[in-house]
Amino acid sequence: MPSNIEIKARLSNPQRQHALAQQLADGPAVIIPQRDTFFPCPQGRLKLREFPGADAPAELILYRRADQPGPKQSEYQILAMPQPEESRAFLSAALGTLRTVRKTRTLYMRGQTRIHLDEVEGLGSFLELEVVLREGQTAADGQAVAEELLRLLEIPADALISGAYADLLAAQAAT
Repeated sequence: MPSNIEIKARLSNPQRQHALAQQLADGPAVIIPQRDTFFPCPQGRLKLREFPGADAPAELILYRRADQPGPKQSEYQILAMPQPEESRAFLSAALGTLRTVRKTRTLYMRGQTRIHLDEVEGLGSFLELEVVLREGQTAADGQAVAEELLRLLEIPADALISGAYADLLAAQAAT
């Protein structure tokens, strides 16, 4: 199963991180509207990612990772779903839904790392790093890459968060 090292952080000055990411990136940013619908799953997390406004298949994503702040290894599988709306309706009818997350993602690439600057509806601004591990590369190698990017992007340790955006929305709804 493919894996990556992920880090998520809340941003207090997203304009600064956008400027830094532009300087670090291998090319121009891509803006990607996304709708993630989370479904109950006893073996990790299961979400259907749709790309509103794009003529693209959805992605059914199964992933497993620890819910802890800072770098963490995530194993994942992705399945293309050519009929996004029908797929969401089918999965919702079969499994029920936990939560839906809507966001606008700005994607920058730097080497093997996806730098995501996300505007999440109802939550605010976040950074997510995904260091895609290469064959033979260890989690420690990926963690070192992620930690260096955190430094270059000026992300303080107290901004790091655990869990998924769906968890933050659920916690917000519970208060």
